[in-house]
Amino acid sequence: MKILDRIILIIFSIIMFILSIITASIIFGWIDLSNLTPYLEDALLTEPSSNIILVISIIFILLALKAIFFGGKDERATKEGILMENDNGRLLISKDTLENLVVNIVKGFDGTENVVAKVGLDKENNLRVYITLYVHPNIVIKDLTASIQNRVKEAIKKTSDLETKAVNVRVRNITPTVENKVEG
Repeated sequence: MKILDRIILIIFSIIMFILSIITASIIFGWIDLSNLTPYLEDALLTEPSSNIILVISIIFILLALKAIFFGGKDERATKEGILMENDNGRLLISKDTLENLVVNIVKGFDGTENVVAKVGLDKENNLRVYITLYVHPNIVIKDLTASIQNRVKEAIKKTSDLETKAVNVRVRNITPTVENKVEG
């Protein structure tokens, strides 16, 4: 979540927390109602509407406390890998796991050597993969890298159900050809 979104959520939560406390205090009689309009007094003091308003106020208090104190993700986990949550609990897929997956995929292509992969998250928590490799001299680099990008995206989606925003490939060099010289 962006910092601006967090600030807005915190401000909203504080306002809702204060309004809920005031509303609940009026219903319990802790705040004098003599200054309020008769319409507001009737709504807050009659039995069915006051109970509904009290329940809503308590829900807002609990939601405000949750948003203020428990609203953020586990920052440590996002630095280590990708944190996924469901009804059963949390799953942390480490960046090392994803990087090893990418390296193994790229090594499966003919004509690649010295593969290094890095996985990162951008500010919007999009998964980005960075691959650096050497290629053999007779490889069509454009075709090879397009195939690598597609296969990496598919494999990450299949194994982890994560969407990959970008697979960036850097061809660092062409591997030197080793000539076999016959000494005679």
